[in-house]
Amino acid sequence: MAVLGERIVAVGKDRDLAAKYQAKRTLDASGKVVMPGLINTHTHVPMVLLRGLADDLPLMQWLNQNIFPVEAKNVDEDFVRCGTQLGCLEMILGGTTTYVDMYYFEDAIAEETAKAGMRGVLGETVVDFPAPDNKTWTDSLAYCEQYVRKWKNHPLITPAIAPHATYTVSADHLKASAAFAREHDVPLLIHLSENEIELKQIREKHGVTPVAYLEQLGVLDKRVLAAHLIYVDEEDIKLLATHGVGAAHCPQSNMKLAESAAPVPEMLRAGLAVGLGTDGAASNNDLNLWEEMDTAAKLHKMATKDPTVLPARQVLEMATIGGARAIGLDHEIGSLEAGKRADVILVRMDQPHQTPLYNVYSQLVYATKASDMDTVIINGRLVMENRKVLSVDEPAVLAKAREYGERIRKSLGPK
Repeated sequence: MAVLGERIVAVGKDRDLAAKYQAKRTLDASGKVVMPGLINTHTHVPMVLLRGLADDLPLMQWLNQNIFPVEAKNVDEDFVRCGTQLGCLEMILGGTTTYVDMYYFEDAIAEETAKAGMRGVLGETVVDFPAPDNKTWTDSLAYCEQYVRKWKNHPLITPAIAPHATYTVSADHLKASAAFAREHDVPLLIHLSENEIELKQIREKHGVTPVAYLEQLGVLDKRVLAAHLIYVDEEDIKLLATHGVGAAHCPQSNMKLAESAAPVPEMLRAGLAVGLGTDGAASNNDLNLWEEMDTAAKLHKMATKDPTVLPARQVLEMATIGGARAIGLDHEIGSLEAGKRADVILVRMDQPHQTPLYNVYSQLVYATKASDMDTVIINGRLVMENRKVLSVDEPAVLAKAREYGERIRKSLGPK
């Protein structure tokens, strides 16, 4: 493969490329798999600082009695910057080159993501109650306006608006979010049909499923990326497919919160673009897409009682080109093709847990670990080489994250 600047210019055999191009720098990929960088289609990256804080709880109890109160006490711009630095470090080490985020102070997240050399689709979260960064809906939209204007057309950052969910954002504000996304031509990120309580509430209030509710409000279109989509029926899937909505599947987070298995095989058969996400590290508890691939493949085999469902190659596609389609960037990333952005990872295949090698897709999905990543290139920039991250000061980031852990622990008070 030959790379010039930010883009791949050719893919082929070594001897053919060497005859056509004279390289300033050549990377030795012997014994490694060269593949597209992984795409994490749903997370809340600063929540790495809340990792392990409130585990083994139902979603609404976890959210309302633990996460929201802790965020109210601790989340400010410095918290967000530290968490983003830590999250980007973790993702680079695990071979993730693009991630989708929903959180607060998203402008600060964008700045730290760009500094780390990562690609991000970064959504400013808007809700109907006072958030850490904006206390009113008017303030939230004004922030979004400024944020989008600042980052639109950046080579690494795609700004987005992120109404949190149908149960935290009113109908009028959901419609306003969709109008904002259309006006500025940016993605709209939302949690959707993630919990049985949500499903019950929307049905009782509006007489339809959450997906049908958004369709009635005029929210659904190709700009929308919906996370989780656990409690969706056949008609919901048809609506999502008709409107070109992308799906972010988060198997480990869904399992940890004791939700059902999302009907991913049915979504794929209907033509939905489905990517993989980790969710935030407060509910997973990491940003490791290799584990998500392994889990997704096995979860749906068990749920359907069919060992042929979601074979390894299809799951690997969900973590790469499938994720790119879900976020509308498949023309730029997700596969190694001439003209696309040079988001490339080199994966070691010489470890005991990868030996011997018969099928590369099976080995990548079922045996490979995040620690097997060797080299990461994003937008043509070398951000990790020989397992050393070049774009983030690892010791400094870890030290500050530990300090934050102590600060958050003290904020909880005596137990």
